[in-house]
Amino acid sequence: MPRPDFQGHWGHRPGSGPPNWGPGRRIVRRAFGFVVVLMFLATAGGAVIATGLAAVEGPGRWIIPGIVVVLILTFGAVVRRTVGRSWAPVSQLIDATTRLGDGDSSVRLKTNIRGPFTPVAGSFNLMAERLEAEDVRRRRLLADLGHELRTPMTVIRGQVEAVLDGLHPPESLAAAIEEIGLMERLLEDLRVLSLTEAGQLQLHPEAVDVVSLVTDVVTSFSTSHAGTGIATEVRNPPTIDEIEVDPHRLHQVLANLVSNATNQMDEGGRLVIDITQNRVETVISVSDTGPGIPADQLDRIFDRFVKAGEKGGSGLGLSIARDLVEAHGGTLTAENLPSTGARFTIRITRR
Repeated sequence: MPRPDFQGHWGHRPGSGPPNWGPGRRIVRRAFGFVVVLMFLATAGGAVIATGLAAVEGPGRWIIPGIVVVLILTFGAVVRRTVGRSWAPVSQLIDATTRLGDGDSSVRLKTNIRGPFTPVAGSFNLMAERLEAEDVRRRRLLADLGHELRTPMTVIRGQVEAVLDGLHPPESLAAAIEEIGLMERLLEDLRVLSLTEAGQLQLHPEAVDVVSLVTDVVTSFSTSHAGTGIATEVRNPPTIDEIEVDPHRLHQVLANLVSNATNQMDEGGRLVIDITQNRVETVISVSDTGPGIPADQLDRIFDRFVKAGEKGGSGLGLSIARDLVEAHGGTLTAENLPSTGARFTIRITRR
């Protein structure tokens, strides 16, 4: 459903009146017109009754006044019914708005009403649907966040209590420190998400050698994943121009994609990063030989708290990676490879 234009659609349609006349003003104008006609008929009817009574003698003198009175009453009934039908959508809108303000985002207006309030009903329903979707999203976020924080908190509590009771030596608190690190990363992810949603994420772009940046990320993960049987390869043409990006944020995106890829290859595999460039954009793709993305998750792999398979993590990394790439004016897409594995592709427009 196309979103109504408040000024161009609701405010003015050909033949509907001045540009600033909305549905409410048209109802008032219609009611005012009926009142004027009713007053005119009443005045004319009064004159006819007075003339008839003066000109006609006998019982027949009341026929004309009776007819006039019946006509006036009939017109009044028509006016009352017409104004009532015109006011009904306004009453429904007031009631629906009150319910929506009280938190009932499931309220909807009837869209089969003809007249100036048809676009109003459509726009109101669209707004209510979005609010309902946001409410569901917020509830799911809070539930997932509570689950993600509960697990490390339980581990930390158990480790600390065991040390205090003398069951474990103080050195065993290393596991608790690791869980605290997970919580810190989760909270940092949530902070980045909130900044991107609010449009307050600050980027510090500079000329970056993308090949060196990718090599640093791969080297770091090769060291931390030594002995896992994962072979890594960086493919790039002999010369690639520097690109204007925030090196810290792009490093964060690449580290997330490489980490996800290596986590999908428990029994060894191959990680390939391709870097290409043309006059328009720089393209970085990260491919792995893991099991790939489940078909039912491919379309929402970048949604919050969506995890590929049963692997660990908060489920926020890919969502943040997409937001960071889009903050650079680029795109991040995912696809399954024909044989096995998945490929994530970053496209950043050259400036």
